Amino acid sequence: MIKSVFGFLFGGARNAAALGQSVTSVAEVFRPNATRALELGHDAYKAAHASHTAEFQYGRGGWFDSLVNGLNRLPRPLLALGTLGLFGYAMTDPVGFSVRMQALAHVPEPLWWLLGAVVAFYFGAREAHHLRVTKLPHAPALTAPRQPEPASQDTGNPALAEWQSSRV
Repeated sequence: MIKSVFGFLFGGARNAAALGQSVTSVAEVFRPNATRALELGHDAYKAAHASHTAEFQYGRGGWFDSLVNGLNRLPRPLLALGTLGLFGYAMTDPVGFSVRMQALAHVPEPLWWLLGAVVAFYFGAREAHHLRVTKLPHAPALTAPRQPEPASQDTGNPALAEWQSSRV
């Protein structure tokens, strides 16, 4: 009885499908389709990754890149060797060393904070760069989401059977 009332009101199965599509379209105005949003997000991620891969496909730099990379590698050894040099200087010329250390005592505190921030950001950026570079080769390859296999048994649900046939 319910089936015949709905069939009379909505005009049978063909019109019921059209009604379902209409309801879905109206519902998506108020709440976006979450599955479609995930698919679009994944497509955007794949496009950005492909763009990044294409940009750095040929990683061979010129002489200027080599020069800058060499300069970027200098601060750490210079700081380490300079600190050891200060110990040597303190032992060879204690009076000159103490005069220079007294001069450093007159440097204002905000300038020390600024120097600390510059050094911290420099080494932090270098560390972040090395973390990114070493993690890229080990990243898993992008693959398309695995589609579930179609059900082989008849569930007796015509709507489910129609949906499964439209997905294949």
